[in-house]
Amino acid sequence: MERANIDKTPLREAKLPIVWVLGGPGCGKGTQCDKIVAKYGYTHLSSGDLLREEVQSGSDRGKQLTAIMEKGDLVPLAVVLDLLAEAMLKKLGGSKGFLIDGYPREVAQGQEFEKEIAPCAWILYFEVSDETMTQRLLKRAETSGRADDNAETIKKRLVTFHKHSEPVIEAYSAKCSKIPAERGIDDIFADVCAALDKL
Repeated sequence: MERANIDKTPLREAKLPIVWVLGGPGCGKGTQCDKIVAKYGYTHLSSGDLLREEVQSGSDRGKQLTAIMEKGDLVPLAVVLDLLAEAMLKKLGGSKGFLIDGYPREVAQGQEFEKEIAPCAWILYFEVSDETMTQRLLKRAETSGRADDNAETIKKRLVTFHKHSEPVIEAYSAKCSKIPAERGIDDIFADVCAALDKL
């Protein structure tokens, strides 16, 4: 797949805080991101949503992504970086910072992001047991209509998540808040605020 040619200088010069939001599928990071946006004026970008939007747009890039995702493979890193950079540049004017949700999925992605786009200021990692994530995703499947919300795919997604994300948490432990996320939404958010207020 071809790279888009994007000038990322404005992102580096803006020096806005960039926060990576990590956690397994169904850990509740979307809910927390909504609360951060409301309180802090950050822009929430989900790599998964950006990929789905690209696919739905019917572009050539979208069609190539569809083929990759239908096989259950990870999308090429360069494509995800391009989508993120494009979205960040679009939102740069009105934003006080960026929440990058579900990224990086492995250490190399984190390194590439920091090299190509800008350094990450902090990481929020929402910890939830596999049992809880599975239950939440199966419940979501009743209403979401998402093809990847079924028991077999969920099991695969959790294995992939642990294999790739745990090294990220270790590699970036100096700037990572691990937040237990099997509590009430407001309790979790109090920990989130404690981390973000330091930035």
